[in-house]
Amino acid sequence: MTIERISTNSRMSKIVKHNGTAYFCGQVAKDRNADIHTQVTGMLEKVDELLETAGSSRDRILSATIYLADMAEIGRASCRERV
Repeated sequence: MTIERISTNSRMSKIVKHNGTAYFCGQVAKDRNADIHTQVTGMLEKVDELLETAGSSRDRILSATIYLADMAEIGRASCRERV
């Protein structure tokens, strides 16, 4: 079993692949001052780019966790219709 690191710098790798599974974390909004819908949309665009680089796509995601600063935004942040 090999570990493949993609887009690596001195501190971290943007993607790590192991045994056919790609891992990445820490994706945040491009504009943290934008409304929640725009923030989630921008973050998902970055996720799509990473998935493409890893040779995968959203329909193969096993798990994703999204943290919100304000739970009142949950309805506007929903990703269900975007996956």
